[in-house]
Amino acid sequence: QVQLAESGGGLVQAGGSLRLSCAASGRTSNGYQLGWFRQAPGNEREFVTAINWSSSSTVYSDAVKGRFTVSRDNAKNTVYLQMDSLKPEDTAVYYCAARFGSGRPSSYASSYYYWGQGTQVTVSS
Repeated sequence: QVQLAESGGGLVQAGGSLRLSCAASGRTSNGYQLGWFRQAPGNEREFVTAINWSSSSTVYSDAVKGRFTVSRDNAKNTVYLQMDSLKPEDTAVYYCAARFGSGRPSSYASSYYYWGQGTQVTVSS
């Protein structure tokens, strides 16, 4: 079992920045991939980015590539999502999710077993 808790969401103006954190607890010593997903009202949950255990591999959606950066500190069992140059269309509830696996981080929500409760990000124009 892995428990995940997101933090760092809030209200920011377009062009601003936010940093989200995802703190993991439980069976974290086995190594896990961590993904970020988001869901806006009326939309399906969409992939944002993912990182593997060693941080040697990251994947980004085209919508956030070049603006968002994912990183992790395994000593603190925390994964970060640095969001820069935010746009109103980035407004959504952001979720972190974990899965055990090797290789390239997955971008498929269905492959992640553990999910956090989500944190709201609102970008005003």
